[in-house]
Amino acid sequence: MPTALPPPANQVEVVVVYPPRLAPLGGEAAFSAVQIGPEILKTTPRLDEALKRVPGVSLFRRTGSLAANPTTQGLSLRAIAPSGAGRALVTLDGAPQNDPFGGWVIWTALPPEGLDGATVVRGAGAGPYGAGALTGVVALQERGATDGLSALDVSGGDRKTYRLAAAGGAPGLLVVGQAETSAGYTPVRGAAAGRADTPLTLRDESLSFRVQHELVDGVVGSARLGAYEERRGAGLLGARSIASGAHATFTLGRTPSQGVGGWRLQLWVRGSDLQNSSVAVAAGRGATTPANDEYSTPAIGYGLNAALQGKAGAVSWESGLDVRFARGTDYERFRLANGVFTRGREAGGETLVGGAYLEAAYDQAPLILTGGVRLDGWSNAGAKRREWDLATGLNTLNQHTADASGTTPTARLGARYSLTPAVWLRAAAYAGFRPPTINELHRPFRVGNDVTESNPLLKPETLSGIEAGIGGDGPVRWSGTAFYNWLKDPITNVTIGIGPGTFPTAGFIPAGGTLRQRQNAGEIKAYGFEGEVSGDLSQALNWRAAVSATHARVDGGSVAPQLTGLRPAQTPELTLTAGLDWRPSDRLTLNADVRYESARFEDDLNSRKLRAGTQIDLRAGWRAAPNSEVYLAVDNLADAEIDVGQTADGVTSFSAPRTVRVGFAYRR
Repeated sequence: MPTALPPPANQVEVVVVYPPRLAPLGGEAAFSAVQIGPEILKTTPRLDEALKRVPGVSLFRRTGSLAANPTTQGLSLRAIAPSGAGRALVTLDGAPQNDPFGGWVIWTALPPEGLDGATVVRGAGAGPYGAGALTGVVALQERGATDGLSALDVSGGDRKTYRLAAAGGAPGLLVVGQAETSAGYTPVRGAAAGRADTPLTLRDESLSFRVQHELVDGVVGSARLGAYEERRGAGLLGARSIASGAHATFTLGRTPSQGVGGWRLQLWVRGSDLQNSSVAVAAGRGATTPANDEYSTPAIGYGLNAALQGKAGAVSWESGLDVRFARGTDYERFRLANGVFTRGREAGGETLVGGAYLEAAYDQAPLILTGGVRLDGWSNAGAKRREWDLATGLNTLNQHTADASGTTPTARLGARYSLTPAVWLRAAAYAGFRPPTINELHRPFRVGNDVTESNPLLKPETLSGIEAGIGGDGPVRWSGTAFYNWLKDPITNVTIGIGPGTFPTAGFIPAGGTLRQRQNAGEIKAYGFEGEVSGDLSQALNWRAAVSATHARVDGGSVAPQLTGLRPAQTPELTLTAGLDWRPSDRLTLNADVRYESARFEDDLNSRKLRAGTQIDLRAGWRAAPNSEVYLAVDNLADAEIDVGQTADGVTSFSAPRTVRVGFAYRR
């Protein structure tokens, strides 16, 4: 009897085990969605920087996660009104990644090596996404588990910046880790800088693992656990932050071998803590004085989501529900006298939001129709703000705000029609909402001499919008979308006082400082256009370009009439991106990317203008083996001084100068 020979080595099957996830309904094609694949993720060590290639993606202060304070790492889609909390929902295989206290996203906890890709859906995300997806959603997909090492990146660069990230495991286990350190750059440079100005240092670590197993009859159980910590210098002498947290997600689901169908039940919990100290800057920037010490901000969020999918002929549908609860408290020492803090503060509360939805899609070429409805309830409870004299223990403020609650219906509709196999039209209308975060409701904060007060009376923001688009597929892939959005009750930092002076609750504001308060300031109306085009000049040369143009204006109404007719803070009117990928040989790959952003304003009164800026990034990779390469990357090639912030007395801070990185990358 002959003996069977083993298969040749190049025919060994690689088993990839993906987490239980439901396929999007066919109707997603009717909305403004962009895919970010592994080919983009592998060229940058930062997920937020990769997302910025999508037109309309906006970080709050132009500063990426290499240097941004955790409280400003909010992500918004379309330049309607970015905020530190962010107005976009970020999920990882269905589980929210936004911080339970502040709504921001700790990007260092999501290394690109652990991801397969991302789907960016612009426009209010009613339907399966729910609360928080006010301007859209970023749906991340985690990498499938394979046997052995599946991704590795080791790099070193300017300003003692070093990074190590890896992903690997076994078919039922995925482990992803990252460690990074950087001596940082000083954001205030040149003649304006003084002894008060220091580098934006960074040290971060994150680790996560996912285990999963098929339980019975196609039902898969999955558990994902992770933790992170990042320590940052804030760019001012004596100011720093430490953000840490842990999370767990448990998923049970059945997904069909292909297409729509199945069900998913998911439970998740996230805990986080933030330590954040701020300082007052002396005239001439020669020294700083401690302003407050936020020594702990413990928060916990937990929730569940459930979904059931079905399909009957050309109609597919999904119904489900989700619930999210968050509780957090801010603990601070503030008001310095004779070198000692004299006051203590605790402020916090609870938020709850939950809803149910039904969405369906009809997909019969050449027509796709889709629609979804949601009903959400929300509540803010347990509000407290107590301040006391540290020497005597006597209260100086003891404020308890009444609980608040409400319900908000939302919906979205879309249609797509293929004129030819290569050209299509689409249109959509939608409504979404975002409840205020615990941070916005209860935590005052300080940046330099600028103070922003909290507001426990904030109510949810709501957004309505319509859009229409056209696009085509072929040798040149292109699309264009025109949109109109109406944001009601936007949570805005409204200027209510200019220093020097003493104000109720906030106390003394020094010269060159500004007092603001978070308020639901009227409404914002925005219209604009976003477009993408890409093509292949040859099998070895690919190009791409994109544009996002938004005209947004505030109507402050009776709450903030001084803002009427002004542009929302931190909103550029025009963003242009372009890129080129060239493979001149089998081993060499060259990438070039350029991003232009028009001027934006630092503040609500449009008195602090941040100039337009252009950044050019280059990367060259030499393939050392089929799955690995050594690379050289140069970020901000022209060493452009790109404005990211400006104080009331006119001192501008800048993004990172030219940065050179050398590294080794492996992807399988």
